[in-house]
Amino acid sequence: MSSSEGTPPARPDDTGPRPPRLTAAAVLTGVEALALFAAGVVLLVAGLAGKPDDPGQAEALGVTVIVIGVLPLVAARGLLARRSWSRGPAMITHIIALPVAYALMSSGGSLVPAGIAVAAVAVAGLVLLVNAATTQALGIRPPGTREQG
Repeated sequence: MSSSEGTPPARPDDTGPRPPRLTAAAVLTGVEALALFAAGVVLLVAGLAGKPDDPGQAEALGVTVIVIGVLPLVAARGLLARRSWSRGPAMITHIIALPVAYALMSSGGSLVPAGIAVAAVAVAGLVLLVNAATTQALGIRPPGTREQG
């Protein structure tokens, strides 16, 4: 069907294969979601089976972290589907990961490599999300440009 028959033409960003940078950004966002789920499960199990100072608080924190993991998971799915709204939640997730990485690296010991990994994923995700090919594939126009119509 053509646009003269009443259906809108396909958006230019929906044509062709998904850019590899967009796929990589979605994968990194998904990795952060999985990390949040894993951390939440560890906290929840520690609260249920371990001997924390406050079991209720450990369990609540575990459930909260698992629920927070839904945001990057939904954002990763949206990125794979080329939904422009998904870029914001993905960027927020990566930005929030940076202070977490700093805290892990500052704690010293065995957590330093984990902090470096979190920082690498967060920075790489942010770089991929602001890339021109990614924004174009998501249908996000540069600031100051008008939609032609």
